[in-house]
Amino acid sequence: MRKKTIFCSVLLLVLCSVLSCGCGNGGDSKAADKSGKSGIAGLGGKKEKKSKDSGPLRDNTPNVLIPSADGTVTYGADLVTIDASHTDQGYVMVQYRGSNPKVKLQVASPNGITYTYLLSKGGQFETFPLAGGNGAYTLTVLENVEGDMYTIAFSQDFDAAISDEFLPFLYPNQYVNFTPETQAVTKAKDLAGKAHSDLEVVREIYHYVIENVTYDDAKAQSVSYGYLPTVDDTLKSGKGICFDYAALMSSMLRSQRIPTRLEVGYAGEVYHAWISVYLTGTGWIDDIIEFDGKSWSLMDPTFAASSSSSSLKKYIGDGSNYVLKYSY
Repeated sequence: MRKKTIFCSVLLLVLCSVLSCGCGNGGDSKAADKSGKSGIAGLGGKKEKKSKDSGPLRDNTPNVLIPSADGTVTYGADLVTIDASHTDQGYVMVQYRGSNPKVKLQVASPNGITYTYLLSKGGQFETFPLAGGNGAYTLTVLENVEGDMYTIAFSQDFDAAISDEFLPFLYPNQYVNFTPETQAVTKAKDLAGKAHSDLEVVREIYHYVIENVTYDDAKAQSVSYGYLPTVDDTLKSGKGICFDYAALMSSMLRSQRIPTRLEVGYAGEVYHAWISVYLTGTGWIDDIIEFDGKSWSLMDPTFAASSSSSSLKKYIGDGSNYVLKYSY
């Protein structure tokens, strides 16, 4: 294990490698360039003074979408049920009723990416996003036999026609788990109360997190395989590891109707996590938040690449150093 890297096994699941988790952007207000990166004004490291004439306040009423296993379209076997009643909403729900302590769910997506999750025993339905968009999916449930050996317990093909491309990144899921009663939702409402735009909501939530949550080095060293964040625990304790930060921000932003992707991939040679958000009129703002394990910073990769900072240029480059592997 490399020194000063962060082990976040749940983000890697099958890969189980060392993470350096992060987030970052915000520079000028140019529209997205051909690489898909965009600059956004007002997301600097310090809060900027707001104009006295910023227009009407944005509606900060939470809108928490609630997944439902209605049973209208199901597939399964003795120990497994896949509820595909709401694939048009961008998610499926899976229930494992067995006692095997190591069960995996693989979701082969139409974009060619296969996502691997851990399933919980106990018979509870869990929600998983159809992050690959419209098309053919294959869901496979695997039970551990011994060591690293697994056997297929059930597999099912189905097609998804998602009614809105943003829905997979607005609903809660196993990684970004929240409900209307989640305290993080209430805190997001409070933070968004003085905002005039989605951009201001992103800024307010960002600054709240960096000013109130510190990195938990002890937890990073002891976190177990299969760990899933509880956003209210992070909010209450004021501590967390990289996955906790990303899940908390994603939950808060989604509850404010801002599509947010929790993303995992590489920054250079290091496994890396970040979030991307969608802003109306601008599009997806990628690689918005960068976390190096000690501090958070906001930077626009395109802006940073053209700045005078040689260290930023070396790390960010032209944006190609960010290699996305998975979106949740």
